[in-house]
Amino acid sequence: MFQEDLSRNFGFLLNDVARLMRLVYDRRVKDLGLTRAQWWVLTHLFRSNGVSQTELAEMLEVEKPTLGRLIDRLEAKGWVRRESDERDRRVWRVFLTADAEPAMRSMREVAAGLRRDALAGLSASEREQFVDTLTAIKANLSRLGTVRQKTKKSDRSND
Repeated sequence: MFQEDLSRNFGFLLNDVARLMRLVYDRRVKDLGLTRAQWWVLTHLFRSNGVSQTELAEMLEVEKPTLGRLIDRLEAKGWVRRESDERDRRVWRVFLTADAEPAMRSMREVAAGLRRDALAGLSASEREQFVDTLTAIKANLSRLGTVRQKTKKSDRSND
């Protein structure tokens, strides 16, 4: 049977690092009373406040009904609000509220501490190079996704 040493496979390493970061982060924000799914929604809204519910579901890679229930719970806490889009009343935009600010501040502080701990032992230039490398990989993969989507669309138009 074919054997491959996966200990240096960057795909497996990247997945393991992301999983471990989520686990450690979960433990560190446990006192905020948020589930992983809830803090993930809040973090994406922090990054893209006012995004449509459909766009947010795509970013999070969850089904729209699942996201709707998560937003319902966060709305009940007073941490997010939905507003209909000015141009299209069928579209709901999701915003963080001022009540979410203390939790967001705590979450961002925990995230900064986790990044510091994760990068401990690396010099400033090694940290910068690491982030630059990840950024380049992300751009490469994003381009591949765009090319694949364009190819699928052109294949369908040729039918």
